[in-house]
Amino acid sequence: MTPSRPYLTRALYEWILDNGMTPYIPVDVENEEVVVPTQYVEGGRIVLNVNPSAVQNLQLGNELIELDARFSGQPMHVSVPVMSVMAIYARENGKGMVFTEEGDGGDEPPT
Repeated sequence: MTPSRPYLTRALYEWILDNGMTPYIPVDVENEEVVVPTQYVEGGRIVLNVNPSAVQNLQLGNELIELDARFSGQPMHVSVPVMSVMAIYARENGKGMVFTEEGDGGDEPPT
């Protein structure tokens, strides 16, 4: 089966917005395809605020998450492979989902 992470990310993004909260996405920047402002990376991670008021041109695709945002007033195009997304949660209450490599829809259900 295809990975569930992009589908779950989109669904939880909508759920968080529908509840009036702010969606945050922590990203593992170890993947060389991740394009983010490196000065905001801490411990190999960056947390992106993907609220519609904070970003433009957000695309939650099956392979990539892309957006335009400002970091300290400087515009930047951000590109993140979906498999580098570690979680998606609401800033206000922490509700959301943490993704694991093992539990990403590729495993067969128990028999």
